Amino acid sequence: MLRSGGQWLRGLRLPRFPPRGTPGRPRSVCSREGVRISKGFRCQDSPIPIPLPSRLLAVSSVSIRRWSVGRQTQVYIREGNPPSSAETQWKDRAETVIIGGGCVGVSLAYHLAKAGMKDVVLLEKSELTAGSTWHAVRKTPQNCLTTYFHPGINLKKIHYYSIKLYEKLEEETGQAVGFHQPGSIRIATTPVRVDEFKYQMTRTGWHATEQYIIEPEKIQEMFPLLNMNKILAGLYNPGDGHIDPYSLTMALAAGARKYGALLKYPALVTSLKPRSDGTWDVETPQGSVRANRIVNAAGFWAREVGKMIGLEHPLIPVQHQYVVTSSIPEVKALKRELPVLRDLEGSFYLRQERDGLLFGPYESQEKMKVQDTWVTNGVPPGFGKELFESDLDRIMEHIEIAMEMVPVLKKADIINVVNGPITYSPDILPMVGPHQGVRNYWVAVGFGYGIIHAGGVGKYLSDWILHGEPPFDLIELDPNRYGKWTTTQYTEAKARESYGFNNIVGYPKEERFAGRPTQRVSGLYKTLESKCSMGFHAGWEQPHWFYKPGQDTGYRPSFRRTNWFEPVGSEYKQVMQRVGVIDLSPFGKFNIKGQDSIRLLDHLFANVIPKVGFTNISHMLTPKGRVYAELTVSHQSPGEFLLVTGSGSELHDLRWIEEEAVRGRYDVEIKNVTDEFGVLGVAGPHARKVLQKLTSEDLSDDAFKFLQTKSLKFSNIPVTAIRISYTGELGWELYHRREDSAALYDVIMNAGQEEGIDNFGTYAMNALRLEKAFRAWGSEMNCDTNPLEAGLEYFVKLNKFYDVPSVSRPEKAGAWSSGRP
Repeated sequence: MLRSGGQWLRGLRLPRFPPRGTPGRPRSVCSREGVRISKGFRCQDSPIPIPLPSRLLAVSSVSIRRWSVGRQTQVYIREGNPPSSAETQWKDRAETVIIGGGCVGVSLAYHLAKAGMKDVVLLEKSELTAGSTWHAVRKTPQNCLTTYFHPGINLKKIHYYSIKLYEKLEEETGQAVGFHQPGSIRIATTPVRVDEFKYQMTRTGWHATEQYIIEPEKIQEMFPLLNMNKILAGLYNPGDGHIDPYSLTMALAAGARKYGALLKYPALVTSLKPRSDGTWDVETPQGSVRANRIVNAAGFWAREVGKMIGLEHPLIPVQHQYVVTSSIPEVKALKRELPVLRDLEGSFYLRQERDGLLFGPYESQEKMKVQDTWVTNGVPPGFGKELFESDLDRIMEHIEIAMEMVPVLKKADIINVVNGPITYSPDILPMVGPHQGVRNYWVAVGFGYGIIHAGGVGKYLSDWILHGEPPFDLIELDPNRYGKWTTTQYTEAKARESYGFNNIVGYPKEERFAGRPTQRVSGLYKTLESKCSMGFHAGWEQPHWFYKPGQDTGYRPSFRRTNWFEPVGSEYKQVMQRVGVIDLSPFGKFNIKGQDSIRLLDHLFANVIPKVGFTNISHMLTPKGRVYAELTVSHQSPGEFLLVTGSGSELHDLRWIEEEAVRGRYDVEIKNVTDEFGVLGVAGPHARKVLQKLTSEDLSDDAFKFLQTKSLKFSNIPVTAIRISYTGELGWELYHRREDSAALYDVIMNAGQEEGIDNFGTYAMNALRLEKAFRAWGSEMNCDTNPLEAGLEYFVKLNKFYDVPSVSRPEKAGAWSSGRP
């Protein structure tokens, strides 16, 4: 890799280091956990007077040390003693205790305090920014990228708010944040990437942010150092850029203190003790704080905090490297700052750093490095502001692509290679919100891109905590999207995949296959896996569509019509003209019973409670009348109910139900039976004829009415049958023991041979329900809509509400409430 003398790395010059063992050479030590920690370059105390940057306005003292790196001298400034308020004050009671002093935790403290919450306490084990935030800032200021872009819908709101906050934060707090906004360009070098840009442009109208597809000529004008040979188009976001994460965190900290929050550090949390009234005792060496709620914002320490209360948060640290060059004449000669460049096929970002360049790659899942020892052995106790030893071999492929795309890199000196930890969740998205099963325990963890999310998430969580509901729907960040099925092995496999897929094309209906299948497979999985294309739903494998002999069976995502179009059309006709069977086992299923069960459900739902033996569609509404969830409610016997929700909403809905039961002191028993029961759907004009062959129970329309539920047996297999079908056709949902799924499927398929029975999947079901105008939670309704906007008037009984809003002006609605006083 290196030429003689060790000074050239395939075109990039490295700094000269003295021979190993001589004074001044960078030293590395290997800790017991295997983490190689860089000790620095020719370090010496520097008594020379150096003007202090504005980022230190919130710090009472600093330690200044000079680092000589290659031909340049950099100043490394370390925060010393914190402000006296952080040392001398202590509170025994707090409304909210935030654990973790990174950018996200400090942002939450700032927003809660600014919104008027009293007694906000933040506890940090060492210093503010010690962790992933420090990785972003160490030796290289302003390294965190900011962008309005996100392929989702509502996550763009998080990005938008963050950037707008950062633009005005210096004016509000007097603390500079080092914010540069030269814009950013995503580069398309393949036709399919151009398709992706066009797809994203169809979604940009949802937001106020500017976004444009630009031609190669415009790209070259904005970034004249590019090799334009392969470039087809660019996606341009004005206002994107980069920010100094240390200065940003200190500005947020200054604002939090200004509005009355207490930021206490060093204050290591040693124990979390839940109390029967829902409050917490948070213990530290300095004393104990009793909190109404706690928020885990501990970065790569979040797993350790979760373990204190028996939770295994699915988080894993990955190593991320970036490279900084010395001054480059062509960059120095530029009249304005270059926009941030993202080469999506090369899987790297690149931006201007002073008169040089900074670029960081995302390696493939085969080459990237997971810090798995931290998962098995825990984070080393003293780790905070350290880094891992760099490994240029791992990113060499990307370095070469970057040199081809930006040829001036070939002549540049490398003055810094930074390799530090970033915490990933399995799907790369953070986990934000209250956690199911633990009262008043909230999380803001797993941020692969913490700086761009910090401002918006701080505001989002603050509004949720203060107003009792999220300000808009972000179920993709719900920490309860994971469950007991999310093992360490699954988390590592998915984190590798997610990191390596950072810049892949984002297709509609995308499927990712690492870590699958989990333990959550229905009793039909072995029977069906070779006949269909499976989709992933909250850990479950569920058939999306089925293929016949001779058809293309592969996963072929596209922005155009793809290989499942014809098979799904056939399945649609199957259900409309004959009879079909679908595996619906991933449904979330809850049993609720007890002397207060009817009172609880009457409080929870906007609809009336069904009579014994019947089912209805009901909705849980937030205090402001937004649709928090849709469930089917079956009254199986007096006071005993089966509630069914979509697979992706299982723990999301269960948390709300449990919390309302506790808050109202309802005497009920709530049991999650999702994994215990399988579900088969049988639908189509011949559904009754097929099922009648298997039971002596009368299934006629007079005897078994629409939305009726009965317990019966099909070929001696116990079943709870509900006459309902999301297809809108004649049909039943058959709830049964999970171990009976294969046997029940076999008898149904055998009984339906004369009627031409066949399988159908969720893609066909979705087409069928859309034809009938059946709404789906997460598509036509969610926390962004009230039930009237979603067309749910039939299911909402207005006389249940004490304050009915104006249906003509929903944006000025009063207090829609699920009976909450």
